[in-house]
Amino acid sequence: MTWESEIKEFKNYLKIEKGLSDNSVQAYLSDLAKLEQFLKEFGYNISPQDVKLFHLKELVFNINEIGLSHLSQARIISGIKAFYKFMMIEEKIVQDPSLLLETPKIGRKLPAVLSVDEINTIINAIDINKPEGQRNRAIIETLYGCGLRVSELIDLKISNMFPDLGFVKVEGKGSKERLVPIGESALKEINVYLKEYRNNMKVNKKDEDILFLNQRGKKLSRVMIFIIIKNIMKVVNIHKNISPHTFRHSFATHLIDGGANLKAVQEMLGHESITTTEIYTHLDKEYLKSTIMQYHPRS
Repeated sequence: MTWESEIKEFKNYLKIEKGLSDNSVQAYLSDLAKLEQFLKEFGYNISPQDVKLFHLKELVFNINEIGLSHLSQARIISGIKAFYKFMMIEEKIVQDPSLLLETPKIGRKLPAVLSVDEINTIINAIDINKPEGQRNRAIIETLYGCGLRVSELIDLKISNMFPDLGFVKVEGKGSKERLVPIGESALKEINVYLKEYRNNMKVNKKDEDILFLNQRGKKLSRVMIFIIIKNIMKVVNIHKNISPHTFRHSFATHLIDGGANLKAVQEMLGHESITTTEIYTHLDKEYLKSTIMQYHPRS
């Protein structure tokens, strides 16, 4: 049985038997789509009936690594559990693989943050004598210099670079575009990458406007960005759980610690709500203390 057929039956079950609204049904289907996409990306060519607990645990680990909030993780796990409960009811499986899958506790977890010295250590550890070295250095500079999500980085287009103005146009969640300032360090590394690496390679026709490419001239995948960072971290003496999203966290934290306006940081990160951005003010107690001492009338 295929994913398409099982999801279609699950959709009918949610609408007819459970009486859920169209929005609720779409939310469940979106959760399942993430599971199906994950399995394909990681080479698990299996049907819904063949999914095991370890597959689901790997999914949870992955969505946690990319910085998905605990609330979003819990939402996805809930959708998967509902799907396999349906599969049990319909006697399509004899054992529920999601039964022992733990849902993360809902709470506001402070993200890991790199210091400026640690950022420099990571960038300097990249071997630019290797063919992909300059590209990887430009990737890290762009992640940290612009605070991009992984999906935004791999979709970054050359035509959306405005170096003379010091901005890049980014397509974020919900296809919403925003302008993000880009610093001289990132622009310098990107220019070297373009001249010495990208302009001398054969590029896949449909990826001609994509900035960062693999050695075959094709767009990089999300997974590849994780692998690049994992390989860099093997040669540095930094004992933190680092993912691509860590550079985004560091970007925001360093801006706010330096006195940047919270609303401006929200715009640069592409956050819908300023509440999401406010988490970064909790990362430095000295910053909060100095702010209170400076602005509170009783200080």
